[in-house]
Amino acid sequence: MAVFELKHPLIEHKLSNLRNKHTDTKLFRESLNEIAGLMVYEATKHLPLKEIETETPIQKTTTKVLDKPITLVPILRAGLGMIDGILQLLPNAKVGHLGVYRNEETLEPVYYYAKMPTNVVESQVFVIDPMLATGGSMELGFKAFLTKGTPKQIHVCCVIASPEGIDHIKKTFPEDKTTIWCAAIDPGMNEHKYIVPGFGDAGDLCYGEKL
Repeated sequence: MAVFELKHPLIEHKLSNLRNKHTDTKLFRESLNEIAGLMVYEATKHLPLKEIETETPIQKTTTKVLDKPITLVPILRAGLGMIDGILQLLPNAKVGHLGVYRNEETLEPVYYYAKMPTNVVESQVFVIDPMLATGGSMELGFKAFLTKGTPKQIHVCCVIASPEGIDHIKKTFPEDKTTIWCAAIDPGMNEHKYIVPGFGDAGDLCYGEKL
C-alpha cells in the first residue's frame, strides 16, 4: 500500500493556517478547501485514461478522458469541508456521504449513516476526512462500501495523519487497491486520540462547536 506525504510549498503554507489557533472560521474553511484541491491534483495523476475520437474545429483527432467514474465520500462533518475544493477539479464526480461521530467517553467512532451512489463499485473512490487519527472512521467507511462490493480503487485523502492511523488502514483496507494521500504525517496522538500537534477538531473549526 502506497503512502504519499505531499510536500508542496503551497500546501505547507496553507497548512500553517490550519494549525494556527488564532485562524478564524473563514480562513480555516478557505485553507482547507484550497489544500483539498491541491491534494486531489496530485492524487489524480495516475488515474486510468481511455482514448476517444474528438472533432476539433479543424479535423477529427484522438483525445483522452478519464476511464472510470469518480466517487467522493466525505466523512461527516469535517470531510464536507474539503468537498468544494475537490469538486472544482472533478465537477462530474458523484458524492456519497458517511456519517460517523466520536463517542467522547470511549473515544471510539460510531457509525450512523451511509449513502452511496449506485456506481460506487465501478468507481475510483476518494474517502475524505481532514484527519486520519485512529483510522476507525475510515474503516467504517470501507465496511459501508462492502455492502455494495469492493471499489476498483480506494484513495484515502486526509490533510494530517498519525502513524497509528496509517498502520490501521494498512491492516483493514485491501493493500492492492488502496493509496493514502496526506499533507503531513504528525508524530502521534495524545490521550484523547487527537493528532499531535494537529489542528484540533476540524468539524468544530469549520462549522462551530457541537451541542
